[in-house]
Amino acid sequence: MTHHVSRRSILRLGAATAGLPWLPQFAAGAANAEAPAAGAAPAAAALHPFKLSDVSLGQGVFARKRELILNFARGYDERRYLNVFRANAGLQPVAGVVPLPAGGWEGLDGEANGNLRGHFTGHHMSMLAQAYAGTGEEVFGTKLRNLVTSLHECRDALSREPGILTTGGRLPGTAVDIARGSYVYGQLPAGSVDGLTALTFAAWVRPTAAANWARIFDFGNDTRAYAFLAQRDGAGLPRFAITRNFAGGEQTIVGTAPLPVNEWSHVAVTLDGRAGTLYVNGKQAGRNAALTLTPALLGSLANVWLGRSQYNDPTFAGAYQDVNIWSSALSAAQVAELAAAPALNSSAGNGDVVALACGESSGSVLADASGKGRSATLRRTWGPPSHPGFLAAYPETQFIELESRTTPDYLRVWAPYYTAHKILKGLLDAYTATAETKALDLAAGLCDWMHSRLSKLTPAVRQRMWGIFSSGEYGGIVEAILETHGHTGKPEHLELARYFDLDSLIDACAQNKDVLAGLHANQHIPIFTGLVLMYNSTGEERYLTAARNFWGMVVPTRMFSIGGTSQGEFWKERDRIAAFLNATDAESCCAYNMLKLSRELFFKDQNPAYMDYYERALFNQVLGSKQDRESAELPLATYFIGLQPGAVRDFTPKQGTTCCEGTGLESATKYQDSVYFTAADGSALYVNLYMPSTLRWAAKNVTVTQKTSFPFEQRTTLQVAGSGQFELRLRVPAWATAGFAVRVNGAPAEATATPGTYLRIARAWKDGDAVEVEMPFTLRAERAQDDPSVQNLMYGPVHLVARDSRSELLAFGLYGTAKLNGDLAPAVQPVPGKPLHFTLAGVELAPFLEGTEDAFHSYFRRTEPSVVFGGTDSGVANPARTNKTTLLDDVWQSAPFANKPELLLRVTRVADVWVSERLLSRADADRLYGAAQRAAFASPEREIDDLQRIAAAALAAGRITADTSDMLGARLKSAGKALDQKTTAKAVHYLGQYIDGATRDVTDSSLRDLLVSGAQALVARLNA
Repeated sequence: MTHHVSRRSILRLGAATAGLPWLPQFAAGAANAEAPAAGAAPAAAALHPFKLSDVSLGQGVFARKRELILNFARGYDERRYLNVFRANAGLQPVAGVVPLPAGGWEGLDGEANGNLRGHFTGHHMSMLAQAYAGTGEEVFGTKLRNLVTSLHECRDALSREPGILTTGGRLPGTAVDIARGSYVYGQLPAGSVDGLTALTFAAWVRPTAAANWARIFDFGNDTRAYAFLAQRDGAGLPRFAITRNFAGGEQTIVGTAPLPVNEWSHVAVTLDGRAGTLYVNGKQAGRNAALTLTPALLGSLANVWLGRSQYNDPTFAGAYQDVNIWSSALSAAQVAELAAAPALNSSAGNGDVVALACGESSGSVLADASGKGRSATLRRTWGPPSHPGFLAAYPETQFIELESRTTPDYLRVWAPYYTAHKILKGLLDAYTATAETKALDLAAGLCDWMHSRLSKLTPAVRQRMWGIFSSGEYGGIVEAILETHGHTGKPEHLELARYFDLDSLIDACAQNKDVLAGLHANQHIPIFTGLVLMYNSTGEERYLTAARNFWGMVVPTRMFSIGGTSQGEFWKERDRIAAFLNATDAESCCAYNMLKLSRELFFKDQNPAYMDYYERALFNQVLGSKQDRESAELPLATYFIGLQPGAVRDFTPKQGTTCCEGTGLESATKYQDSVYFTAADGSALYVNLYMPSTLRWAAKNVTVTQKTSFPFEQRTTLQVAGSGQFELRLRVPAWATAGFAVRVNGAPAEATATPGTYLRIARAWKDGDAVEVEMPFTLRAERAQDDPSVQNLMYGPVHLVARDSRSELLAFGLYGTAKLNGDLAPAVQPVPGKPLHFTLAGVELAPFLEGTEDAFHSYFRRTEPSVVFGGTDSGVANPARTNKTTLLDDVWQSAPFANKPELLLRVTRVADVWVSERLLSRADADRLYGAAQRAAFASPEREIDDLQRIAAAALAAGRITADTSDMLGARLKSAGKALDQKTTAKAVHYLGQYIDGATRDVTDSSLRDLLVSGAQALVARLNA
């Protein structure tokens, strides 16, 4: 297209700017966005997104990455997640399902006692819902409905007392099975063992987990007086203990070998007031000849439990059969009989205190055959849920304890409302994708339950809770609650969303006070997405203001090259990047949530800076966080992305069930969600991202197909099918400083493209219309705010990394061959057959978006030892200030230069500053200016054309007369003709006349300097 040259752009003098060419637009653009008047009612959304089902991906890097996740989703058995929910609900686990691996964040053997389990189920549901919407494949819908149906069953079961589960017994008949993770125990009547001066306990047990200190039985009142048998002590051995004076007063018997897991063992303990004996499988396993305590000496015991501890130990997981208690100490021979046959058939007979065969198959009571009426009732350690809407993969205890906590401890309370959010959002996504009403019923019930809990708390308690690191983290729960409110319309749900206001953070950010240093990044980013949506629902200005200001505190001040943020999960002080390049940078969830926030802010403000950031983070961190290979077991997505020199991406953290692997699943199934937006009234179509895709715009009966392999090519074509009147708004990326050419049906568009804006084309579109866009990439280096010598490379939207295993920053120089527009591409050499791959100083550069395990450098040390312009060495060392900025940095930070005269003026001004600072001699200033004059950025003929264009723009602006313009033009024409004829001396002669004429007749001093400097430079070049 024809680029309209403005007076301002032609005559600007290249004044120094404070930062990089495009990064400042992020913060400044967002901060300056027009805000609604204070107290105004919420305005209708200016933009609407399209549904995932409206936009399909074409072939390209995004489709290839997505297919890896879709294959994972097609084959992964989603029932593996359900068993932890079923266990918590007291339901029989789904048979034949491979357990989740130990060490992750989802299973019963997960990190921190499995305190985050359930969260990944929500991620998985969201992934399936998005995959179903994006592809229409029924396999995803079927899996999703199965999950919802089973979760509905779990919630129903949670509202009832736990029922008996059966398993095959060691003796004839069945045994009662206590599912691991169910927190179910058997409660015998209080006082059942009171007054016993002797005792025998015997039972068949089959542990299903090697849980230290899990109790086979525990009789007591508290941690002062008790008697227990633990399947394993801290050394893994069975242990009996009895005390009436806390743990320090325990009399114990310790076995000699562990009880095997998933095998039946017969255990027995005998006490006679003089000694105690522990038996395993009918044989003595331990004895204490000085064990004198008996239940009679402990007083009245209210907590007579099978499987539960007086302490906060794990509940016993496994099976019981033939549980008996006698009021005497049986002999060794009698115990041996019990290990061979049911008590009923032994010489001892059934226990005379308690006798539980454990052969029931229904109900929740284990009948007592002792004749004493001491049946055991199955209970949950945490009792019934506080509200029937409760749904989780663990007890309500984490939520309860959070209400009184003042410090973090993820071993006890690990972000329960965060997990609730993931489950809630997964259910909402399932409802959106399948219209399954059970999903909405579960979601609404969860919100009802949360409201019932939180409404009872004071605002001060809630504020304390949300301020606790990790334990008080709640993710994007406000967003999900408001989505639920949109479905239910219940005022309690809007009130619930307000309960999550963290006022100290909201108020600080609303006042533009940066309080982020020391905060956990991903705990807080989603809060601000919720605030934008709260503004939509309430019109409270502080919500939107806080979100806008917060965004500017992260972008670019705490943003890495790939678009990510956080260092070791936390934020440091602003403008600290180079100092914190290490293995735990850029938690992937942070990028996921910053994209969501940027999207919501764009809906409010349409500030292109939000979409410039969106492109950077999506095309780099999000794409690069997914490994480029298949796995049926793992998502293969990063948690942290190390940005230290020689870093290697870890695509298999924590067994595949971390938060970042979950958001990795989600990101890959919604790559296309922000490619297109529509104005709320349908008057405009926004094209935000350049990605092969097809939009079906039902409201307009129009289809738009984008054909491109971007970013592997620097162009795209939009093909229209159907017809209609609307304005097409194409994002002109802030990096597109080398041009953004648009043609409609082959003709240049009548619109001006300015980087960092949207180009608008309003017309009545017809079937077959084609819009071609060309946006040449340039190579640019971006400086770290805290050390300008530490830089990263961007090629258009793509972050290039150096593939090298060295652990020190690599040193690269780039300015010597830079183009006038600031493009550093002449310094690198393309690798044939490998798009977006280059070499620089013998090192391969590759796009970060490739998910490989190659060692890489995201940042390098910029080294420019001498001042070189356009390949012309001045012979002057490149001076540096104490802050590590150099003279060349000062020159080139004002790029792009429209022409060589602009560069020369910039060189003059910068050199004068450095001379005044005594960092450069006047003689060296003259030498480097001479090198800039002689530099060959274009042909001499092109330099003459540039001078003609400057004069033409000045004439149009009224800054020179027509006569002067004609005179200057004639002399340039003569110089050009002389060059064509290879008569350099004549060309120099005519240029001298041009210089004399401009000096004499151009009265505007800034224009005169521009014209004269350009002609003088050409003379110097020709003479050289």
